[in-house]
Amino acid sequence: MAEKILMLALSPTMDKGTIIRWLKQEGDRVRSGDLLCEVETDKTTMEYESTSEGVLLKILAEAGAVARVGETIAIVGEAGEDIGPLLSDGAAAP
Repeated sequence: MAEKILMLALSPTMDKGTIIRWLKQEGDRVRSGDLLCEVETDKTTMEYESTSEGVLLKILAEAGAVARVGETIAIVGEAGEDIGPLLSDGAAAP
């Protein structure tokens, strides 16, 4: 089942982060612990580790995008899975 990858607080004072670059691309297999992207926080640039497994189905916050903690930055699931319901719930990062 597809699931959202949310922007996590990577530092105690972080309320938003900027995606610097994606280390995985749409269609890539993702395992728990894999590095997904680099995020610039209020203090430093950090690597974002996946806690999900599957295929990176959709990147919602492209490189350069700012996402608040809790916003959806990507979706992981099984290849060919319908992610429409996850996209239509309004939780995606701009």
